[in-house]
Amino acid sequence: MAEETPKETTAPAPPATPSAEAPATPAAPAKTEKKPAAKGPKPTKATSSTKAAPKPSTKPAAAAKPALTVSKGPIAWKSSAVASPKKVPTKPTATVVDVSGLVLGRSASLIAQRLLRGENIVVINAEKVVVTGSRSRVLNFYIANRARGSVRSGPHFPRYPDRIYRRTVRGMLPHLKTRGKIAFDRLEVFIGCPSGYHSTPHDWLAPAKAPPSVSALMTLGEVSKLLGARL
Repeated sequence: MAEETPKETTAPAPPATPSAEAPATPAAPAKTEKKPAAKGPKPTKATSSTKAAPKPSTKPAAAAKPALTVSKGPIAWKSSAVASPKKVPTKPTATVVDVSGLVLGRSASLIAQRLLRGENIVVINAEKVVVTGSRSRVLNFYIANRARGSVRSGPHFPRYPDRIYRRTVRGMLPHLKTRGKIAFDRLEVFIGCPSGYHSTPHDWLAPAKAPPSVSALMTLGEVSKLLGARL
């Protein structure tokens, strides 16, 4: 039998001890304290004298806006700008017609024709126009017109001479159409002669002159007084 050889046993290695000569870890850099800067005026940039001057602008200067001021009263805003005067449309000169001694119906028809042609007419002395016919017939005609209708719904017939004359001219115009309404707006009728028309030349309608008659003719002023007008 072969002889058994003893197995070699290896002793465990001793634990490694840190060597004194091991390199040290790098230390953190030391913090340097910043000194506060001395307080003082900031340095200004030096401006060069050779800098080019700005070019003048060719655009027109804008108009200055009016200054607005606020007040505590009921008027909130007030403008310092002066308001320009409004242009008032000039009214064409009117023809002044004196109807003294003229027949009511004839003069009203002639004036209505001139109004439709675009003429402005001012009638003066409306109370002196003549109403043809007998006294009783004239009074019955106007009294019946005044009594027609009701006080609330009408129709209402006037009793003053200037308004009766206007109503007579309106009856000879197409007053329900635009052409007649515009023509009727060109008419003005006055009792007597207003102060502004004394120096104005007066027109007189010869074809409407009252014919001579045996009985005295009634004027529109007398009719108005009988109807209750206070002249």
